[in-house]
Amino acid sequence: MIKVISHKYTVYTFLFLFSFIFNFYYGYRGVLPIDSFLIFDSGYFVLNGEYPFRDFWTITGPLLDYIQSIFFYLFDVNWYSYVFHASCLNFLLVLFSYSFFNKLGLKKVYSIIYSVGVSILAYPSIGTPFPDHHAFIFAVISMYFMILAISQKKKYYYFLTTFFLFFSFLSKQTSSFYLLAFFSFILAIYFFSEKKDNVKNIGHFLFGLVIPLSIFLIFLKFTDTPIKNFFVQYILYPYSIGGERILNLNFDFNNTISQFKFIYLSFIPGLIVSFYILIFKKIKVTNNSEVYISAIFFGTILIFLYSQLLTKNQILIFSLIPICCAFSQIILEKYYKKKYLIYFLMIIFIYSTFKYHIRFNEDKKFMELNGININNFVDGNNLDKSLSGLKWITHLYPKNPKDEINLLTESIRAIKSEKSKKIIITDYQFISSITKNKFSTPNKWHDKISVPEKDNKFYDIYKEFFFSKIKNNKIEKIYFVGFYKEIFFLDLLDSKSCIKKREINGLLKIYDIKGCLL
Repeated sequence: MIKVISHKYTVYTFLFLFSFIFNFYYGYRGVLPIDSFLIFDSGYFVLNGEYPFRDFWTITGPLLDYIQSIFFYLFDVNWYSYVFHASCLNFLLVLFSYSFFNKLGLKKVYSIIYSVGVSILAYPSIGTPFPDHHAFIFAVISMYFMILAISQKKKYYYFLTTFFLFFSFLSKQTSSFYLLAFFSFILAIYFFSEKKDNVKNIGHFLFGLVIPLSIFLIFLKFTDTPIKNFFVQYILYPYSIGGERILNLNFDFNNTISQFKFIYLSFIPGLIVSFYILIFKKIKVTNNSEVYISAIFFGTILIFLYSQLLTKNQILIFSLIPICCAFSQIILEKYYKKKYLIYFLMIIFIYSTFKYHIRFNEDKKFMELNGININNFVDGNNLDKSLSGLKWITHLYPKNPKDEINLLTESIRAIKSEKSKKIIITDYQFISSITKNKFSTPNKWHDKISVPEKDNKFYDIYKEFFFSKIKNNKIEKIYFVGFYKEIFFLDLLDSKSCIKKREINGLLKIYDIKGCLL
């Protein structure tokens, strides 16, 4: 018994150390300003009593801001605690993946191998907290519990299914609605066919949504965050732009087949065997629940693929390859014991893991650093001690990162010297924490999708939100750090004649708007 426990915890320790250290290393390797720093200042603002929806406009998940504020509280506001957050999520997915593979009957050695593959392809592509990665990881874990609820006949798994799905929703909305609808549809059929303990199971499934939702709504009330703000910013406005994306989706061969080819190759063997035993029934199925398990798994994978197309972002779901290989192997070993197919899966797994590790972790394609010599980096300590150890290099100054550091240092110095009330609009969203600026920017993200443009029906609502932030806090100056079309923000103030502009360097522009508040 002691040997078994010792062995189990040895495996968990190994998976923890590997997934954690692996992500930690790549989390310090290069940055993409618009993505890498997205949660840094917002976590700092939450730590200091400024909250999403109430104090800054956001269409990305508030959950990351709250979690990051906890890490900042525990480990101080620095890059270490920032990467620590993402590394924890990487390990969480690996832990649940290993347990899931084991519970479905995969041998431990294969469960370990595939889990290691998951840890390589999940979070290290960016290495720092990012809404899409969090949402994807929580959604995958939700799928695991959905399958285990049917496989293991444990009621609390139904609760955990929707509990983690709600976490996915609070990270990013993309796939959670589709998955909730899909899971509900499958369970409706399953409960109707089984007719056993259905009421209790349905209750657990619903409680997994109701309890975290109730806690979240109470938290909004406790922080004086208007529920209307949450609905407009997080549901209604994203839906208004999401409809356009759905209509404009490109389903050509390269977009839907070629770029996901290894995901398809990893689940097609399992899918074919599942259809074979379902339609032709030449292989005896031990129980009907296995049909539902296969339906849930393959249906969820297709939803992930569709959601990835909707995001129109760099691909972040390649960790599905080891997950699909593991699931396909479970099916093959149970119903179609042909060794050559297992070898095929292992070849696909090893080749694709190495391929995407090089492309996304080493070459940092997700962060637009592919083709750039990352060894030209400058230590982030040159900018601020909170960024110590960070290998600073961006696609903006790939050959001369020191120039970027110098411009940012000069900009930060200018911001620190200014005592008037100000907001900072930038993709370098660590500047507020470094300068101890107490006022959050009116919106967390600054691209043209994250805030409504003039032709959007929510533009006036955003405009009112932006101006109230300026007026209520008596903001006198707006600092733009980076490369912006400032005209979008200045249009919100109606009159430009009241604005005084000063350009400090190639990155920093200061707009004095005191005259606009009269």
